[in-house]
Order: sequence, then C-alpha cells, then structure tokens
Amino acid sequence: METKVAIIGLGLIGGSMALALQRHEHVFVTGFDADERTLCEALHLGIIHGKADTARRAAESADYIFFATPVNETIRLMKQASEEWSLKPGAVLTDTGSTKTNIMEHADLFEGTDTVFVGGHPMAGSHKSGVRAAREHLFENAYYLLTPAGRKDAAAARRLEEFLGVTKAKLAVVSAAEHDAMTAVVSHFPHLVAASLVRRLEDEAEDRPFARELAAGGFRDLTRIASSNPDMWRDITIQNRDELLDQFDLWQQEMEAVRGIVERGNPDEIRRFYDGARAYRDALPLKAQGALFASFDLNVDIPDNPGAISEITGILAEAGISITNVRIVESRADVFGILVVSFQTADDREKGRLCLMEKTGYEINIT
Repeated sequence: METKVAIIGLGLIGGSMALALQRHEHVFVTGFDADERTLCEALHLGIIHGKADTARRAAESADYIFFATPVNETIRLMKQASEEWSLKPGAVLTDTGSTKTNIMEHADLFEGTDTVFVGGHPMAGSHKSGVRAAREHLFENAYYLLTPAGRKDAAAARRLEEFLGVTKAKLAVVSAAEHDAMTAVVSHFPHLVAASLVRRLEDEAEDRPFARELAAGGFRDLTRIASSNPDMWRDITIQNRDELLDQFDLWQQEMEAVRGIVERGNPDEIRRFYDGARAYRDALPLKAQGALFASFDLNVDIPDNPGAISEITGILAEAGISITNVRIVESRADVFGILVVSFQTADDREKGRLCLMEKTGYEINIT
C-alpha cells in the first residue's frame, strides 16, 4: 500500500526530507513551495514525485504532512489547515522548526479532529541552502526531536518516529519547553555570543587593523556560526526570547565568576578553570551531530612543500572519500595543523583519518 507524503517548503530541509523518505519502498512525495521555480526544480531533480499548486492540494490526500517552513509561516498554515483543509482521517502533521513552544501552542487547533499535530525538529543543516543543496543523507546520525502535544498524541508520535526511521536520524521525544530550553543553551545563545565576538573584533580592528588578519585561524572557526542566515536567526531570537533572556542572566553570572578568577590571579585556580572546561568539552560526543551545524574537519600538519596538498587530496580521491573543502590556516596559535580538510559526514572523516594515517607520516587531529 502506497504512503502519501506532502512536503510544504522545499528548501534544504524540506528537499532533504523528501529525498530521505523516498527510501521507503512504497511512498509518493508531493511537494509545494511558494516559489514556482523551486517547485519545478525539485520535480526535475527527482526530489519530489509530484507537485501541487497550493499547500492545501499537496496535503489533502497525504498520510504525513511536513511543514518545512519558517515558524510563523507554519503557524499560519496550521490555522489554515484546521479551518479550511480537508485532510485524510488519521493524517499526521509535523514541522521542522527550530523553536517549539510557539508551534505547540497551536497544536490544539486539531483537537477533536481525525488528524494529529506532532512537533518536530531535525537538528541538521549545511553551509549551503536551497533545494539544490538537498541531500538524502542530511539527517543521518543527527538528533531529530519530536514534541507531541500530550499523552493522547503518543501513538501518532510513535507512528511518525517509525516512519522517520529511514532518515537514520537519532529520534527522541521531549516536551516543547525542554526543547526550547536545551536548544537555547547549545545553539541559540552560542549564536548570539559568536555574533557578539565578531562585533567585538570589528570594533577592535578599527584601531588595530592587523587584528582582523590574526582572526583567520581559531577565531574564525570559533565564530563560524555567526555566518548563519540573519533572517532565520532574527526569527529564532524573537521566538525563543524568554529562554535567551534567562541565558543572559546565567551567562552574566558565569562571566562575573570568571572575572573573579582572573582578578585573583591564582595560577592553580586559573588552571583548574581551563582544565575543567577542556575535560568536559573533550568528553562531548564526537560522532553524532548536535544542535549546531557540524563541520567534519581534520587538521593535518603538513610541511610547506610543493605538492603536499595535492598529495593529501590525491590519497583521499584514490580511496573514494569525498571532501567538501580544503584550506590553509595562517594563524595557528590554537589550531592543530596547517591544513584543514572538511568532509560531508563523520564517517567520511574517520575513513579519511585512517587512510591518511596509513599512507602519510603527518600528524592528524580532530578538534
């Protein structure tokens, strides 16, 4: 029996979801996007099986409906679906938004109907965007959090969880409040901090322009997430404002404590501070994707000899291991290696590490 899926919004996440769900043997994916060119491109590339001219028509016969749209647009569509759409009895609706409280406050729109809304957040991404960036493997080993409205929706959540199994994501069920609190700590607040550090450098570089050049190494890597889509992060900041304000209070307390450590100047206390952070950070999971977009990098300490970079890329190409980027790091005070090689997945990185260790004598690190 064929399962029908509607994907509404065909960007990176919606397109990747459409591709991943095609791993099911009997599934038909219908897509809709407000941009007609994106919709036609998705059909041409085989990302969807069919297209609809409205979100309503995409959803009307679907067993599973995915809103891969910004949170405010998802809420608008939820209202429209509950009031105007004729949905299939037993259909499960879900979303892919980065915040969940606002979304789940509208889940009761479907109370008393034959359809159920289960919140969802696949915690995966890419440095690229748009339907052409869609990848079938995008969600593999990434956490995918589901937020059912309550116990009555547990059966629908289990159905959705089982259906999403083909994405090879790490599925977990949490409440909307837990989701927003946790992602504030590990994703949303770090974006604010990264953006603030970049603004601090910008101010410093006005008087000391060379500081900008020195930022090409560890600082650039540390603040990579500040390059994220500003429209998306504007919305996330507004939607999760209360949690972020709580994080500001806790961060200010932490900074006051750290300032006290620096002011006292006790060498043992300062070392304990850094050692505690190092130990906890190094014990964090390495292979799984977390809330922040993960770049799977190897730092290779190669000599500055002609052909050294082509040697590395040649070895990886011969082994059939794809890479996404190669760059030389000029400011290396806190970066372990002159060459950074980026891979698509953690598995590719590990294969690359083992291959290079076997065939070269270079020092190779994962940071």
